[in-house]
Amino acid sequence: MTRSLRLLALAVLAPLALGAEAAPKVIDAAILSKDSPTALPTDLSAFGFFRDGALQAPAVGVTPFRLNTPLWSDGAEKLRFLYLPRGAVARAQGDGLLDLPVGAALVKTFAFADRMTNHGQRQLVETRVLLHRASGWVAASYQWNKAQTEARLVPAGARVPITTPTGEAISYKIPNRNQCKECHALDNVMTPIGPKARNLAPAWLDAQRRAGRLDAVPAVAHRLPLWEDRAKLTPAVAARAYLEANCAYCHNARGAASNSGLWLGWDEPDRVRLGLGKPPVAAGRGSGTLAFDVAPGNPDGSILLHRMASTEPGVAMPEIGRSSVDKDGLAVIRAWIASLR
Repeated sequence: MTRSLRLLALAVLAPLALGAEAAPKVIDAAILSKDSPTALPTDLSAFGFFRDGALQAPAVGVTPFRLNTPLWSDGAEKLRFLYLPRGAVARAQGDGLLDLPVGAALVKTFAFADRMTNHGQRQLVETRVLLHRASGWVAASYQWNKAQTEARLVPAGARVPITTPTGEAISYKIPNRNQCKECHALDNVMTPIGPKARNLAPAWLDAQRRAGRLDAVPAVAHRLPLWEDRAKLTPAVAARAYLEANCAYCHNARGAASNSGLWLGWDEPDRVRLGLGKPPVAAGRGSGTLAFDVAPGNPDGSILLHRMASTEPGVAMPEIGRSSVDKDGLAVIRAWIASLR
C-alpha cells in the first residue's frame, strides 16, 4: 500500500475512532481574533496541529485527507490535514468547496525524499496554513529547519535547493504572502482551492458525516478520478482532471485569469472557452508565435502545451508553484490534444 493510500485509510478511520467531541482546541482564540497576518505564530508548533511534526502525526481532531487528482508541485509529496474546532461542522455545497466554519484550518506539508543527508528519508520543506478567521481566510507559509524539529513563518517566502523525484536539482520556491493570494483569489477574495467534494473520496466524506464533522455527504455526479489511475482513463478524462487541479483555480470566470477567456474547469462545456481553436487574448512571447490555445489534433501547435513545457519566466504556466516540468502531466495533455478533432 502506498503512503498516499495509507494516509487515506487513516483519514477515513480516524474521526470514527476519536469522535467529534474528542477534538481539543488546537488554535488559540487569540490567533483567530487577530486580523493582521503578522499576528500569526512564528512557529508552526504553536498551532498544535501535530503531536509529532517530524513524523507529520496529527493531533487529535486534525484529520488527514487526500485529493483524487492533486496539484503538481515539482513532484513534492503533499500531506494534507483539516482542523475543525470542537463541535464545529463543515457544510456541503454540492460538488464544490466544503463550507468550512470560522476557526477551521487547512494544513499542507510539502516533502521530498532526502537523498543526501537522511538516507532517503522524507525531507519536510514547508507547511502552508490556511486559517479561517471571522474576517476571512488568511494564508501563511512555514519553512522546516534542517533538523526537522520546527517550521518557522516566512512571510517573504524562501528558496530551498531540492533534488526532485526525477533527479533534477532545482531551487524550490516557498511562496510569499502575495503569491498565495494570486492562486487563492476568487473574486479577489482569499479562498481555499483543494477540498472540493468532486475531488474527495466518497468514503472520506461519509466518515466525516458519521463523525459529526460534516452535515451531509455532498451530491457529486461527476467525480475527479484518482491520478494514479490515469493510464486506465480516456485521454479526455485524465486531461480534464489535470486541468481542474493545476489550472482552473485561476482559469475560471471568477479567478485571476478570467480575462484570458480560457476556462479550464472540470465541467466546462464550451469548447472555445476550453481553448479549442481559440486564439490567445494577448499574443505575447508566452504564446510562442502559436495561433491557438489548443489546436485540436496538434499538440505542438498548442499554446497550452507550449507553456506547460517551459520553465522560462513569462512563458511557463502555472506562473508560480513549480520550477520544473511535470512530464506525466505533459504526456496526459499531449495525448488529449492529439485525440481532439
